[in-house]
Amino acid sequence: MQEVVYRVIGVLCAVVAGAPIGTNLGLVHLLWMLVSGRLLETRGAVIPGLSATGLPDPAVRRAWAALGQGDWSSAELLGRWRAHVEQADQWQVHEYEGYRPVAVDVTAFWRPRLQGCATSHYDGRAGKALPAIPLGIVARVGSVRTQRLGLPLVLERADTENPSPAAHTRALVRAAVQAAARDDALVFDAGFEIRQLQEAGATRYVVRAAKNVTARRATVPAYAGRGAPRKRGELIRPLARTYREHTLPATPPDQVVTWQEGDAVIRAESWDDLVLPDAPVAGAPPVHIVVIHDPRWTEPLVLATTLPVSARALRDLYRDRWPVEQLPLAAKQMLGTARAFVSADETCQRLPELTLLAGSILTYLAATLPAVPTGSWDRRPRPTPGRLRRVLAHTDFPTSFPLPDRIRQKASVTDHLPKGSWGQRRRPTPTPDTLDPTQAPPAHADVA
Repeated sequence: MQEVVYRVIGVLCAVVAGAPIGTNLGLVHLLWMLVSGRLLETRGAVIPGLSATGLPDPAVRRAWAALGQGDWSSAELLGRWRAHVEQADQWQVHEYEGYRPVAVDVTAFWRPRLQGCATSHYDGRAGKALPAIPLGIVARVGSVRTQRLGLPLVLERADTENPSPAAHTRALVRAAVQAAARDDALVFDAGFEIRQLQEAGATRYVVRAAKNVTARRATVPAYAGRGAPRKRGELIRPLARTYREHTLPATPPDQVVTWQEGDAVIRAESWDDLVLPDAPVAGAPPVHIVVIHDPRWTEPLVLATTLPVSARALRDLYRDRWPVEQLPLAAKQMLGTARAFVSADETCQRLPELTLLAGSILTYLAATLPAVPTGSWDRRPRPTPGRLRRVLAHTDFPTSFPLPDRIRQKASVTDHLPKGSWGQRRRPTPTPDTLDPTQAPPAHADVA
């Protein structure tokens, strides 16, 4: 167990190594609290979770201050985490016909009791939008041994000044386009529209389209000699549907491809060189629509793409978006961060970002370390983050581990600062109108 604990602490130190002195030590304590599942025990309370790791009270206060006031950003931590994973050379990027999948998704940390929460997210169980802290995730997909993993590239916050979900989606797509490399293919679920991707400048993407999606041919048919000339291309309807008790037939596909997987014969129908129904005749970006019929599925899969790949590779690219769902699953369910008791604006954003990073770290370490059985009944343990978390939950923060020289408590003079609850209160700065003229202004007042 000591070897596993030291391996985890070594990875955490590598992730926070570039943060300022003092703040990096607080981040190590915070990440250890998260990966060891202490928030499950405290039901989302951060300070009791830090205390449960065996840290002394001063270290708990410093870690709490590093969470909301430390000089760090999630982009810097993600960059160092990616560098560490790529340097270890155990994580292999997936590639299909020359394109690497980069999954994009939106998750939300629900905050129904947070006063003044400007952002919200739609909850399918409630049937409406609820107060939440939404975060957009962009992750490159690969695998460690036989387990698929998503390596996060970007965590996009929602703008509190424009908190609409549509604005957050546009910002997330733009961030994904900027983070993607030349051979990356962005993979989106049904919550994203083709128009949004085109407006953001995406040129290599796979997106799941609606079953009633329609498009037009990019070329206008020749004049038939009767009536007004056509101004737009032919309307394409990939799947038949019913409208007002009338059946609208599907358009015959341009190409049909079949292949066999086991006992199932999969059929793919494709339509090439299409544009949006209301797109202009000239200059509109083309798109291809592929409908995949699998007898093991209850409904066909409708995909829109700009990639010149086969239907099978397109299906595999879309199926590889699942690891982006694993990141919030590990953060919320495995680490207990679905519930949080923080209210400061910056802390409400930083805690979900840090938990998603902790979920990625825990999942990767679980896949690379030997699987530890939960008990005598667990005869065939699998390398899951839940099993690794149970191992770490029985261990306090290892004070005997030799931390790097740069990860230490900052030697600052704090004897003159107020302590306890007085140190956390914000007192207004006196102004010339409120000062007593018979008394000298306090040392911290900025008056003329």
